[in-house]
Amino acid sequence: MTRFLFGMRCYSYLVGLILLFLPLAFVGCGTSDPQEPDNRVAAPQFSPAAGTYSAAQDVAITTSTSGATIRYTTDGSTPSETTGTAYAVPVHITESLTLKAVAYRSGWTTSSMTSGSYTITNGPEPVDYCVYVTNCVSDNISAFSIEATTGALTAVTGSPFTAGLWPTSVAVGPAGKFAYVANCDADTISAYSINIDTGALTEIIGSPFAAGHEPVCLAVDPTGKFAYVSNNGSWDVSAYTINATTGALTEIAGSPFAAGSWSSGITVDPLGKFFYVANGDSASVSACTINASTGVLTVIAGSPFAAGIRPMGVAVDPSGKFAYVANSGTDNVSAYTINASTGALTEIAGSPFAAGAWPKWVAVDPSGKFIYVTNSDSNNVSAYTINATTGMLTAIAGSPFATGNWPKNAAVDPLGKFFYVANGDSASVSAYAINAATGALTTVAGSPFAAGIWPNSIAVVHIVR
Repeated sequence: MTRFLFGMRCYSYLVGLILLFLPLAFVGCGTSDPQEPDNRVAAPQFSPAAGTYSAAQDVAITTSTSGATIRYTTDGSTPSETTGTAYAVPVHITESLTLKAVAYRSGWTTSSMTSGSYTITNGPEPVDYCVYVTNCVSDNISAFSIEATTGALTAVTGSPFTAGLWPTSVAVGPAGKFAYVANCDADTISAYSINIDTGALTEIIGSPFAAGHEPVCLAVDPTGKFAYVSNNGSWDVSAYTINATTGALTEIAGSPFAAGSWSSGITVDPLGKFFYVANGDSASVSACTINASTGVLTVIAGSPFAAGIRPMGVAVDPSGKFAYVANSGTDNVSAYTINASTGALTEIAGSPFAAGAWPKWVAVDPSGKFIYVTNSDSNNVSAYTINATTGMLTAIAGSPFATGNWPKNAAVDPLGKFFYVANGDSASVSAYAINAATGALTTVAGSPFAAGIWPNSIAVVHIVR
């Protein structure tokens, strides 16, 4: 009996020990993730992840360890603290390769290496800049990608894209997500999403949207929140909010807003504060303030401001200090200073400045140094330098520069390297390189590039990814 009791006591003692230490036996087990030692740098991560892609990729490399430096290789070699390329910007991968990276920090243990294989198929390189041209008679939109070095144009796959009846104007938002086209004979606005890889256009749900009578010119404000269209037949301006996600248009309360007779060219100043419309039959420019919250237009005191006969295109320089109007009936350009507080216009000394025959459109380069005016009856472009203090214009050596037949609207690319003109009677687009020092134009090899029938309006966009 004594042995039995002693054995039971031992058994109970052993069971107690097992029960006591049983929880400890499971510490660190199960599905918990293993942790890096406190002094080891976290391994790099790639975004997008390794895989197969139909186009070039920009791969961001990050580590969660603050203050760490990353080095990477793309040639199959192993990176270290002293070998490989120091990471600064996303790695542009245009062909199939293995990306390897490590992260390190002084006084810490270098991270483990991250490796990923990227396979790039034969898909096209994503485009960065595109040109869109409305073709009035063929009721469509020609789309081109821009070759970054030369400025040459290549038709986007699927171009031309269908528009409404007699598309007269195209405008693109600042982020390059959406494009809008005024269809003059349909009294509508077609809206499109822009494919960020190819530049192709897809009409969005709800498009086309109603406009006034004979919409002829479109503008999107610098924030991408509002769109405006001048209605030539109803002498007013329709205003819309832009849905940032879908690109859909919703007409603003109080729209349309009154303008002068035969309202045509419109523009918004670079800060999105003021709106201007050229009134072709009123020899004037109407000016309004823009409510930053609602997009509502309010007439500026003193508006409309006198211009030449048959004003058509209107533009504001990037500083927001000066405005310019092409006067088709008087073959010249009116120039104004803009009151920074009120938006009121005051004609500049020496204005108007001589242009060619029937000047149609005005385009200012992004630096604010040069201005270009298309002359429809003389088939050329007048080019000027802008005095940064006074806004006065001085003809550039070699101006005017030849275009195709009946040049209509024109645009400068966002980098200020290239200038494009829609040639209405030549069914083409002329392309030029801009001399950064003088503003002189040199024809791009391969120009002019074929467009649809009676190209009229043109927009250049930087596609933001």
